[in-house]
Amino acid sequence: MRRVIYTRIIYQQSTDEITSRKREAEVRASILSQILEPEAADRIGRIRLVKASRAEDVESRLIMLARSGQLRQKVNEEQLKGILEAVSEQQQEAEKVTVHRRKGGWDDDDLDDLLNED
Repeated sequence: MRRVIYTRIIYQQSTDEITSRKREAEVRASILSQILEPEAADRIGRIRLVKASRAEDVESRLIMLARSGQLRQKVNEEQLKGILEAVSEQQQEAEKVTVHRRKGGWDDDDLDDLLNED
């Protein structure tokens, strides 16, 4: 009996999550259709095919700009390219890799010692 109740609760929670995600996606699509020209929307669609996370980042930035009142007109493809470059630069800064090398390192006979462990 408890198992059935737990299953119903989990099913209800997952159904609620799905409906809220659908609602959020509809709101995002509605806002984007209002602030993007068709060419810019097509470009974001093509970006989504290649890298969905980048498309979501750009969409989030556009929605933030629209909500803060910084967009005076619909975003065209050239403006979108500028936003894409800004997001790309920001992600490159976050993705930097630092390599720390050990001091002392290997000398010439260390490789021989490693290969000839008899």
